[in-house]
Amino acid sequence: MVDFETLEFKNIPFGKNNFIEIARKKAVLGNGGQTEFISISRGYFTNDDNKRYKNSVTLPLDDEVRKEIAKNILEI
Repeated sequence: MVDFETLEFKNIPFGKNNFIEIARKKAVLGNGGQTEFISISRGYFTNDDNKRYKNSVTLPLDDEVRKEIAKNILEI
């Protein structure tokens, strides 16, 4: 079994009720192991202001990979 913990997150609202959430998360494995990663999710708010998620991608915490992704996002 794997449990996920959100360590930190930021929401970027756009459109009528949409958001992109960038989060640092930790996967805690049943054997005591753990892995941290970055999650980028797209979602929306329901009529009662609950979050619903549509899509997600995870990224490693590797600084070089994150810098390369940020650089390419700014260049596109």
